Amino acid sequence: MSVDKSLYEAPQGLGSLDDGSEPALQVEIVDPEELHISGPGFEMHMEHVEPDFDANLADDMPENQLLSLAYELLGDLEEDIASRKDWLDTYVKGLQLLGLKYEDRSEPWPGACGVYHPLLMESAVKFQSETIMETFPSAGPVRTEIIGKETPEKIQAAARVEADMNNELTNIMLEYRPEHERLLLSVALSGNAFKKIYFDPSYNRQVAPFISAEDVIVPYGAANIETAERITHRMRKTKNELRKLQVAGFYRDVDLGDPVRVMDEVEKRKAEQQGFSASMDDRFQILEMHVNLNLPGYEDTNKHGEETG
Repeated sequence: MSVDKSLYEAPQGLGSLDDGSEPALQVEIVDPEELHISGPGFEMHMEHVEPDFDANLADDMPENQLLSLAYELLGDLEEDIASRKDWLDTYVKGLQLLGLKYEDRSEPWPGACGVYHPLLMESAVKFQSETIMETFPSAGPVRTEIIGKETPEKIQAAARVEADMNNELTNIMLEYRPEHERLLLSVALSGNAFKKIYFDPSYNRQVAPFISAEDVIVPYGAANIETAERITHRMRKTKNELRKLQVAGFYRDVDLGDPVRVMDEVEKRKAEQQGFSASMDDRFQILEMHVNLNLPGYEDTNKHGEETG
């Protein structure tokens, strides 16, 4: 018995693999981000894939580019801080008028009275106590309003949304009301205060911390937060808090060393008013900046592929 043909014949068009002809398929990888596949009658080119919208671009940027960008942003921040120096000086002097701390004076004579009348603090506390009842009643701060024609379905849906959000703010986000009370007191004392609501991976839920006016820095001439060219949030976190966020992927997992104890005059004066020493803060100072950047490799282009700048 003789076998003339193999059990499984090669598909038509491939031909023999040992007939001396060139391979039917050639794969050449030139760059990890670009794949070129070529062969007789076959050509494919995979372009560079854009990262996800919420991707951390710092993971793909070279270190020298990150350092250059950091120095540039720090220089802009110094200009923003200098532009509001007069406001900071007035704010620091105003903290002395709260009457929270007795000063042992030697001017104009030793033992002179160092007591300030607490009228400013009393007015701020009254404003806070009255406003908190209006903005955060016992049933919860959320009220829903139906836009358009009311139907039984819309009324039921609005009631569910109101109940769910009030439960979130009163029973789950336990820090919401205390932080809101701090915000109202700060509004009375400095005229401005902010609340930042975001998802914190270390808590696996939304958080709403209060941010004082001195920790939100905008350029001179900015009319409001929405139109500001640059917004900087200056925050403090312990080494453990920062490490948790690094492990969760919120920040890059890099060695930060030990925190540098840098405090401005407002932080020092607030610490003194509360009975703390300005040298006791061993937390990291983090600057979160919201800016418009034209990063190399991520330039904006129009429909013709030209950079818009």
